[in-house]
Amino acid sequence: MSNESGRGRVAGLPQWDRCAVMGVVNVTPDSFSDGGRFFDTTAAVKHGLELVAEGADLVDVGGESTRPGATRVDAAEELRRVVPVVRGLASEGVTVSVDTMRASVAEQALAAGAALVNDVSGGLADPAMIPVVASSGAPFVVMHWRGFLEGGNVRGVYDDVVAEVVDELHARVDAVLAGGIAPDRIVVDPGLGFSKDAEHDLVLLAHLDRLLGLGRPLLVAASRKRFLGRVLAGPEGAPPPARERDAATAAVSALAAQAGAWAVRVHEVRATADAVRVARAVEKARAAGSAPGADTTRGVRDPEHAPGAHGSHGSEGAR
Repeated sequence: MSNESGRGRVAGLPQWDRCAVMGVVNVTPDSFSDGGRFFDTTAAVKHGLELVAEGADLVDVGGESTRPGATRVDAAEELRRVVPVVRGLASEGVTVSVDTMRASVAEQALAAGAALVNDVSGGLADPAMIPVVASSGAPFVVMHWRGFLEGGNVRGVYDDVVAEVVDELHARVDAVLAGGIAPDRIVVDPGLGFSKDAEHDLVLLAHLDRLLGLGRPLLVAASRKRFLGRVLAGPEGAPPPARERDAATAAVSALAAQAGAWAVRVHEVRATADAVRVARAVEKARAAGSAPGADTTRGVRDPEHAPGAHGSHGSEGAR
C-alpha cells in the first residue's frame, strides 16, 4: 500500500494530494495551549482566517477544553462559544470542523456550516452523537478515548499500547458503522495524550502503519502536547511551555505525513504546512525514482568523467 493510497479520501470534504493541515481555533478561556486568546467571536474568526492564509486546509473549532483536569462547560455555553465562530468561518468559504462531544453542539454547528464532526470521545460521551452525525451525512472523527480526564489520566495502563489502541478503535469504528455513519466518512485518531503517557504517545507515532491498517483515514493530533515537552526537556530539564513546542510539532507533522496520515491537527500552521509539502515532494520523488524504466543514476557523477579523474594523463600542459 502506497502512502497516497493509504492516506485515503473522506467523502464530503475537499480532496488533497498530500496530508491535510487542520488548524485549531480554541474558543475557550482555559485551553492548555492558547486559552483565552481567541475567546471573543470576532477574534476567533479572525484567527481562523489567519490560519487558512498560513496554509490550513480546514479549521477545527472547539468550545470546551479537553486538557486533563478541565471542568466541562454546559451545553448552552459551548453553543454560545462555538456556533457563531463556525458560522463566521463557513461564510468565508472555510472548511470547518467542530470539536465537540455533544450531539446538540454538533447538530447546530453542522447547521451553521461545519463540514466535519471531531469528537474526542468517538461518540461515547453522548449517545445521541452517532444518530445526529449519521442523519446529517457528515464525516466523523473517531478518537481513541477511555473516559473524561477530570482528576488526571484515566486508565492509562497498557500491556501493548499499539495493539490495544488499534483493537479499541476497531471496536469503536464497528459501533459507528452500526449506527449508520457511512464507511467513507469515518476518520480515526489515536488520541495522543488522552489516557497515555509520553512513552505511549511516542510508540504510537512509531507505529502509525498499524493504525493505518484499520483501513480508515488517519488524523494525528500531536500539537504542543505534553509528550513533546518531555522530549524537549530531556531527562533532567523542565518541559518548555506549550507555545515553545511548535518546531517539535512540525517535526511530528512531517513524520505523520510521510507515514501516510490523512491530516495533522496543529495550533501553529505555517511550519506544519511547509513540513507536509516537503514530505509530499519527497514522496513524489521516491515514486518517480522507483517507476519502471526510471533512470536512478541521473545526476550521479561518472567517475570516468569527473574533473581530475585522470590525473596527469588528462591534463597535460595544464601545469
